[in-house]
Amino acid sequence: MNEDCVGHKEKNPSNTFPKGRLIFFATGNFHKFEEARKVLSEFNIATAMLRIYVSEMQDDDIENIAKASALEAASKSCLPVIVEDAGLFVDALNGFPGPYSKYVFNTIGLKGILKLLENHENRAARFKSVVAYCSPKEPVKCFHGTVEGWISKRIQGTSGFGFDPIFIPKESPEKSFGQMTETEKNEISHRARALRRFAEWYKSGF
Repeated sequence: MNEDCVGHKEKNPSNTFPKGRLIFFATGNFHKFEEARKVLSEFNIATAMLRIYVSEMQDDDIENIAKASALEAASKSCLPVIVEDAGLFVDALNGFPGPYSKYVFNTIGLKGILKLLENHENRAARFKSVVAYCSPKEPVKCFHGTVEGWISKRIQGTSGFGFDPIFIPKESPEKSFGQMTETEKNEISHRARALRRFAEWYKSGF
């Protein structure tokens, strides 16, 4: 156990923590939290938003980023936590922006990706998500989710966040993620798939 968490042991001993019924989601993104809260409620898991600063590790693998964030969040909070990291991987751009999606979105935005694809017929892309779980007494465990699709030729919709308005999933090609309701998106999204895999494991009692 993290030595900094020893003082928390009596307040919240592991044998009384409601494993399988409550989880802390370390994120500063309220939209992401709301998506997670609704997905996990399907499994009767309550989700609390944990606003805690963790370093933004730079790595070519989103799983490594999620693992590092989960370890740091669990160490700082002394709580069982999940974190989620995701990326948009575009075939014609050799997987770019991938793990750098947040930075790229903040730098060049939706229009920047559309401009990079102006002369490309191949617009295939996928969203990948990794949910990483960690507690002060347990190692990190990761859960993956992917949704295949393509990049639209224009911005479509204002719902969701990030690259949602330019991503069209194969399973629902009549709408971009940005045109879907949260419920529609949660039916097929990469994040929802990773969260459901986590929830099934968490409810199983490990």
